[in-house]
Amino acid sequence: MPVVLARIDSRLVHGVVVTDWYASLNPKRFMIIDDEISKDQTKKNTMRMAKPAGTGMSIIDTKTAIDHFKKGQYDSQRVFVLVKDPAVIINLIDAGIQIPKVDVGIIFMDTDKTKVSSYVALGKRDEHQLKEIQKRNVPVVLQYVPRDTEEPIEKYYKLIK
Repeated sequence: MPVVLARIDSRLVHGVVVTDWYASLNPKRFMIIDDEISKDQTKKNTMRMAKPAGTGMSIIDTKTAIDHFKKGQYDSQRVFVLVKDPAVIINLIDAGIQIPKVDVGIIFMDTDKTKVSSYVALGKRDEHQLKEIQKRNVPVVLQYVPRDTEEPIEKYYKLIK
């Protein structure tokens, strides 16, 4: 199974991802799946500068990611999937891509969200999507860095207003 972890993170690639999570997961490829950023060459170039030497980085849209996974392009790699929107993970799972676990790392505050932890704000849409992932038998946890204890996401649903 090429995917070692899928992380929901509004920042996608940043210091914690390329240091702590990289050291913990030892991925051969960071895969950023985002339909908007995949079309922005400047943002893509900036993100690629952050990747550790010796690793690959794909910054692609959802359709391309599904296509590449189905063609077996990543079968020999350890892939760390990074998304901003839980809906992307639902699309991957529904397309038959195996996701072993989803980590909620950082979700920015917005008008329709409630801050539920130091780094995560959730709204009703997020809750619905995370529950949809869980219905597909994929565990969802909240964990900022690997040394933090994994918290079951259900603990945070009751805090959403």
